Amino acid sequence: MPQIQARRYDITLKPDGSPVTQADIMLEQLIHAYVKERIDDLTFVGEESFDPATLGSGTYMALLDPIDGTENFCSGLKEWGVSFGLWRAGQHLGSMLLLPELGERMITGEPIQKVRSRITGFSSSFSEQILEQMRDEVESRIMGCAVYNLYNVVRGAYRRFSNPKGAYAWDLLPGLMLALEHGCDVKVDGEIFDGSLLEPGRKYRVDIRHRHDLHPG
Repeated sequence: MPQIQARRYDITLKPDGSPVTQADIMLEQLIHAYVKERIDDLTFVGEESFDPATLGSGTYMALLDPIDGTENFCSGLKEWGVSFGLWRAGQHLGSMLLLPELGERMITGEPIQKVRSRITGFSSSFSEQILEQMRDEVESRIMGCAVYNLYNVVRGAYRRFSNPKGAYAWDLLPGLMLALEHGCDVKVDGEIFDGSLLEPGRKYRVDIRHRHDLHPG
């Protein structure tokens, strides 16, 4: 964490205007090296180094967003996270959502304490659909971090998470696999999600509902 904190405010802007910090780059390089050392036949897909030409070059595929919610991170907020997943020949082996400054994590195979909520979380990418949906909700939250939103809908702290504008596979797919594991209803681009690999480099709309909401109404 001291190394991450030291690079937190070293910020540049990507061509789309979104921020990237030296901490994003450092974490991606560290995790890439760690996984590559242990798995030779690996295709590594990271947000900060994605190259479509590398897809399909290895039996294993690792998918990483080193810092999801970079806008939060470089603004000094704690609601940011790491999203990581691993597949072998298209079969999911495991995923992790990590919220380092909040001291929270969710990993494939680990039990979770499910809670109850009336809150619907929304993505921070503006969409008229978000405004329309918020009118019908009892409680709404916009937190600016897909890892945070996915973590909370899976455990039931949100009853629903909706991103009607879309996000990339590295933002979403590890969390979607954990949502399926824990019995959530998951839709991607309006269709029931079956756990298939999502193509990196394009955006997907998601709607996830936690099925353990026992609040009246």
